[in-house]
Amino acid sequence: MKLSFSTNAFVRFSVPEAIGIIAKTGYSGVEILADVPHLYPFSTTGPELDEVAAALKKNRIEAANINANTAVGYYGAKFWEPLFEPSLANPDRDARRWRVEFTKKCIDMAAGLCCRNVSVTSGRMVPGVKPEKSLALLKESILEIVEYAAARHVRVGMEYEPGLLVERVEELVVLIREVGAENFGANLDFGHSYLAGEAPLDVAQSLASSIFHIHLEDIGGRKHYHLIPGEGDIDFEDIARALAGIEYEGFGTVELYTFPENPEQAARKAFDYLRDKF
Repeated sequence: MKLSFSTNAFVRFSVPEAIGIIAKTGYSGVEILADVPHLYPFSTTGPELDEVAAALKKNRIEAANINANTAVGYYGAKFWEPLFEPSLANPDRDARRWRVEFTKKCIDMAAGLCCRNVSVTSGRMVPGVKPEKSLALLKESILEIVEYAAARHVRVGMEYEPGLLVERVEELVVLIREVGAENFGANLDFGHSYLAGEAPLDVAQSLASSIFHIHLEDIGGRKHYHLIPGEGDIDFEDIARALAGIEYEGFGTVELYTFPENPEQAARKAFDYLRDKF
């Protein structure tokens, strides 16, 4: 597996600055946040995207994933937005349409940066709307998105998370099967699977070739707070064995948005801990 680091820890830096730091740390990939203050798709200009592409080329580093999970820019706020809303399963037609168009623009950015992957989430469950109805809306949105992505040679990875509509590996396996598109799979966050009590080997074997991209962070005490790998309870050697068993050769992105004050140190400590394990 190739190691990558997410720019969502570098919110006090520009994307080109973050790319340079991440590359110098030793990572071979970078995940780019598709939200403010980085590449919010409704305000990012062509020249800005060209600067990012030039930074990738200059630093000889790949764009591992476009992280389209959040939408702070929708609210015009700096921090925090309602949990992943408006989502692809939002019962409001206009809100759901906004998210679909947002995701399409993220796919366009991915294609422009020669990035194979865009990650999305299902969004949360909404009071008064049964999960079955939300899932139907989600699938409708995904089918439109993956068709758009396929024409641009981009893959869409769903990230499951405890508390969201799609929150466990078995639910994502079913969704991938029902959507039935080769370019729809998993953005697997092993921290989320740990919180759900899932064993890395079971998760890896359940998703197998449907794993397009991976998120890595440590977790302490089953509390969903992203820690630097090696500072929590997750067994990363267990994860490495599980991924070796399915011959996963893609990117594993360290996601430490919880360290905006010292992202360079966090990136270095994570790399030093993980580089001999994968």
